Amino acid sequence: MIPVFNKIANAGTPLPLLGTTKSNAVVYNETMIEPVLPSWYKEGLQFECTVCGQCCTGGSGYVWVSQEEIDSIAAQVGLTSQMFEQVFVWTVRPQKRSLKEYPNGDCVLLSDQTHRCRVYAERPIQCRTWPFWSQNLVSPNTWKAVAATCPGCNRGKLYTLDEIEERRKAFE
Repeated sequence: MIPVFNKIANAGTPLPLLGTTKSNAVVYNETMIEPVLPSWYKEGLQFECTVCGQCCTGGSGYVWVSQEEIDSIAAQVGLTSQMFEQVFVWTVRPQKRSLKEYPNGDCVLLSDQTHRCRVYAERPIQCRTWPFWSQNLVSPNTWKAVAATCPGCNRGKLYTLDEIEERRKAFE
């Protein structure tokens, strides 16, 4: 599923909710692990989605969706929002919903035939901001680990520090 960090960390189980503090520190299990220090990527980072589907597979995780995203994706696939939610969304806790996944961890919206997202044009903000998530930007080593599983990292468009930070903060 999207949280490739699970695969990198070989967690095997879903990551508890990640968040950040005002100091840019990544919070894991209510414990601050490392600050995100944008100075290491101040010259920018390259990324170009190859639509390979790697970020949509693997270890279990969450793909958070808002009501607006549910409505938009439902319209794209020709379902009512209510029907889409019944089939593709589960409530993790009150006010937090995630796309479902298959037992192998693949996102339910990943086509098993083409290995591509069925709703790429309307994918959730979490998917749109990949790989510029706080847990991927902690250090050059975490970025390198992500790049080892994501062929779009370190190629294509050079994102500026401002563009990276905008995407990182949009997902938090």
